[in-house]
Amino acid sequence: MPLVAALLALMLAVPVLAAEVGFEEVEIPDGDAPPLTAGIWYPTSESAAPHSLGNVTQTVAPNAPIAGDRLPLVVLSHGGGGWYGSHYDTALALAHAGFVAAAVSHAGDTFDDQSHVLELWRRPAQLHRLVDYLLENWRGHERLDAARVGAFGFSNGGFTVLVAAGGIPDLSKVAPFCEVHPDHDLCETLRHAGVAPDFGAKVAAGAWVHDARIKAVVIAAPSFGFTFGRPGLSGVRAPVQLWSAADDLHQPHSWYDEPVRDDLPRTPDYHAVAGAGHYDFLPPCDARLARRRPEICGSRPGFDRAAFHQRFNAEVVQFFLAMPR
Repeated sequence: MPLVAALLALMLAVPVLAAEVGFEEVEIPDGDAPPLTAGIWYPTSESAAPHSLGNVTQTVAPNAPIAGDRLPLVVLSHGGGGWYGSHYDTALALAHAGFVAAAVSHAGDTFDDQSHVLELWRRPAQLHRLVDYLLENWRGHERLDAARVGAFGFSNGGFTVLVAAGGIPDLSKVAPFCEVHPDHDLCETLRHAGVAPDFGAKVAAGAWVHDARIKAVVIAAPSFGFTFGRPGLSGVRAPVQLWSAADDLHQPHSWYDEPVRDDLPRTPDYHAVAGAGHYDFLPPCDARLARRRPEICGSRPGFDRAAFHQRFNAEVVQFFLAMPR
């Protein structure tokens, strides 16, 4: 390739830093079910200002014009009991770096709707609908580079993204796991909810929806990591950045993160975060939210969640900047 053409291709592939971030909330058709709700962050040239987003405040320009062309896309999947705003700071960092970042509230597994919490196969299908909407129906779909789609997920969202990228879990492993580890967080949760550990034993492999458009994956503290195994992860061909909280008491890394790390067909970009707990992958809480939700806002003494998120978001952005086409 001539030098000028090569430089032009490189310029087109690298997003331009955005001075401001636009934001909008959309509803996405979901078949016969109620529409899915999603948030979209994107580069804009319009001035931004502080606006409320649930219990937090973000500096954005609501419904502003979209700046740039051939913008790469990253879709985000939240953890159990979360919502599309759960990782707003990571979405903002991506948008400032020239990405479009879009997160869906996984109906049935949000803070205000736990009606389908263990129907894990619903989540990858919902993420697939989000990608469809962004590339085909969103008002800015012609501004996107359909060849550069990445996915980010935390906890149940990490599981979701692994499936979307080609993973096939075997949920029949949950029951024997809980026989050996009855006091484990997952098993206690199932017991308190009155749900048998074999809840997913009859889920067919064909129930899991994959999305070949996803070219790079970032996962943090993925749930149900032990259910994949090497055969179940053999279809994950996209490069993976994997984050593990060294002091995760909810999903110990020896059963969740490390099996994923060891069984992926390609060695991931692996980060073990010293002193971090499971919920330290969520953004820092303000004083009001910390009082309301201490179980997700508290960090171990000496762990600076705000400083960690600056580094975390920078690493996530850099990883997606290198996303292959």
